[in-house]
Amino acid sequence: MMNNEFINAVILGIIEGITEFLPISSTGHLIIAEQFFHLHPGFEKMFDVVIQFGAILAVVVYFRDRLFPPLKHDTPETREKFNEVMSIWYKSAFAVIPALVIGGLLGKKIQQHLFNHWVVAGALFIGGIILILLEQKKHTIKYDDVDGMSYKKAFQVGLIQCFAMIPGTSRAAATIIGGMILGGSRKAAAEFSFFLAIPTMAAASVYSLWKYRKESNMAMTKEEWLILGVGTLVSFLVAWGVIAFLMNYIRTRTFSAFGYYRIALAIVVVDYFMFFHNGGIFQ
Repeated sequence: MMNNEFINAVILGIIEGITEFLPISSTGHLIIAEQFFHLHPGFEKMFDVVIQFGAILAVVVYFRDRLFPPLKHDTPETREKFNEVMSIWYKSAFAVIPALVIGGLLGKKIQQHLFNHWVVAGALFIGGIILILLEQKKHTIKYDDVDGMSYKKAFQVGLIQCFAMIPGTSRAAATIIGGMILGGSRKAAAEFSFFLAIPTMAAASVYSLWKYRKESNMAMTKEEWLILGVGTLVSFLVAWGVIAFLMNYIRTRTFSAFGYYRIALAIVVVDYFMFFHNGGIFQ
């Protein structure tokens, strides 16, 4: 049984790593995957959130030159670099405020009332349509990188990110769509989506661990820590590759293909739960 859970942790880690930063909803994929690759009850929901920490580390490693300020900034060049790096952190911290507030107020109710396959499929479908329409509409680019993004626009993207609390919306899709609607280039929107993921997902991971320990009224077992570690490591390695893929992809391509994929996935989710599902998290 435990060996099976390690295998399932690897598979779920791969799915998380692939889907977390692409605008296709990691939740939508994990919902179906977990019908076949189970972890024990209670632990599974916490596992899904915490393995996102591996994806966070992938962002930090991939963008390390953008995220770590020089230790010494006593020359004009190093001072400029220091200010650029700190600006990214300040904007990300500012933009995460809406998610922390709204998540704290409504998170439990959202989980109770919106976690069903109809909501997930609807969010996937609507998000897919928006991505397609957004790419078909010509829009003026007001800033081409995160450095040119104002704090006001960063906060507005943070507000739009809150739509990702609706299962199936996708945090990456919400922030990328928000960034582009507000005048960002694909590159700028994708990069800020990665940077904003760091405080957002770190907060979610820490809270989920704390909540699991509080509700289970016991410390995690050695086996659970190992399973969590395996899933997180796999998520990190796969997400690292996906980030590199996406940044290269958007140089010459649009997000339309992801929109069509979301629509197809929405149909799969509805078909599965209407015709093949016999119980599980959406009973």
